[in-house]
Amino acid sequence: MGKKSSRAAKAGAPKSVEGEIPVVGAREACPCGSGRRYKACHGREASAAAQQQAAEVTAAKRPFEGLPGETDIVAMRELVPAATAPLKLVGEHADRKVTLATVLPMAAPAVHRDTGEIMLALQTLATSGDPDRDLADALLRALDSTPGTVVDSATPAPDGPRLRDLLDTSGEGLDITVHDDFGFWIIDGADVSAEAQLSLEHANAAAYPTKKLESVPSAYWTRIREKGHLRWVMPYEEEKLMDALARLHAAKQSALGEGTRYVGAFRACGLVVPVWDLPKEMEASEIEKPAAEFAERLAKALADETPLTNEERRARAGLVSRQVTLR
Repeated sequence: MGKKSSRAAKAGAPKSVEGEIPVVGAREACPCGSGRRYKACHGREASAAAQQQAAEVTAAKRPFEGLPGETDIVAMRELVPAATAPLKLVGEHADRKVTLATVLPMAAPAVHRDTGEIMLALQTLATSGDPDRDLADALLRALDSTPGTVVDSATPAPDGPRLRDLLDTSGEGLDITVHDDFGFWIIDGADVSAEAQLSLEHANAAAYPTKKLESVPSAYWTRIREKGHLRWVMPYEEEKLMDALARLHAAKQSALGEGTRYVGAFRACGLVVPVWDLPKEMEASEIEKPAAEFAERLAKALADETPLTNEERRARAGLVSRQVTLR
């Protein structure tokens, strides 16, 4: 073996050194003393770690992607005051009864009820930034607890399971029940303390009327402070959706009928949620047909792959500037 090959063999792997390797320029010598450039030595490890971290951050931006009922899960987490939906687990807990809820008393992550049922909440006080993993952690701790346990908030392990690892994902969506109040907190026939009753009354007083439309998926009518709204969680890629909405807006087809107007959108869990203002007297049943007709228009606009016209580009710029804030 020649000298050159010998030197290459000696520098073939990063040297084992104690402590952390400082970051230097990619083309500089690696501080570990291997004789190789940093980018070809310990820089590879740093690059791989950065790529992994970036992938995890990207995944957390749309944490429920791939789960049946992703758009309704997002709606329950961000829009709906009181709603529940049964969950079906796989593996060793496949026979357990688990119900997904918008919120539980004291914003608890989960409750193991005296009946054995697990209530798992989407709206909680603490989060790691990855709700998919937060939910899995709370669910597993509830499943391992004794009946009557209220699960505390905790930060899950960074490499812990995600909710998708525990659920049967073969279904098409969630069977959501939107409630008029938080009566689902109470087990039928159970004795309720005066303190618990007062807490329930306060929660009910703060909830606003909400209905899930039947004609289109993941669209929710609500009335807040005597003003009506339709908020619709959509599964489409953001840029494509904004192009389609711009086409409709430029053609004056973005409203849902007389007295309604498209006011903008906000983002939740990586999805775009368009919002419409409605006349305060308009009930949920009255928006069903206009919403279905809009869905047809939107489908055609989404399928249109021609470049936006000047007018449509101006409409798009206006729509993008309309950032809606939840109140």
